[in-house]
Amino acid sequence: MTATATAIPAGTYKDDGVHSNASFAVKHMLATFRGSFGRFNAVLTVGEDGEAKLVGTVPVDTVIVKDENLVAHLQSPEFFDAEQHPEIRFESTSFVIDGETATVTGDLTIKGHTEQVTAQGPIAGPIEDPFGNVKLGLQFEIVVDRTKFGLNWNAPLPKGGFMLANDVTLAVDLELLQG
Repeated sequence: MTATATAIPAGTYKDDGVHSNASFAVKHMLATFRGSFGRFNAVLTVGEDGEAKLVGTVPVDTVIVKDENLVAHLQSPEFFDAEQHPEIRFESTSFVIDGETATVTGDLTIKGHTEQVTAQGPIAGPIEDPFGNVKLGLQFEIVVDRTKFGLNWNAPLPKGGFMLANDVTLAVDLELLQG
């Protein structure tokens, strides 16, 4: 792990479950299709030495899209294969803060396939909320090739091309609560 370059108080910070979200976006023929997950768990642990580790998990059966039939398709072996691989997991190997920007590198596992990824985004806080809780905000967005994770389903279009792009944007907005 890499030491942080700013003073986040040592401790454990967990997503508050209400003000955080995890989502995805992929080009579907002409437009961008978006979905999200109803539940996830994110924990940032900061040691006394300033080293930080971020771990997040997402139960794939909590996927939210606008079509119930598509939810079932996304759970199938053609996509997430929820029965065999019930969660998406990220575990950082490096977490560095430079000013108001955090850079996190780690192992992303989807459908049993693990790839190292790096994301960068703003960090806010820590601040104290009106109730005396210490909170920290993180935002990360990254583009991954879904086929590297075994998400290979696609449909050819009649005049060439495919229904889905391979690049998928993954985004997390985290409001973390110390405690």
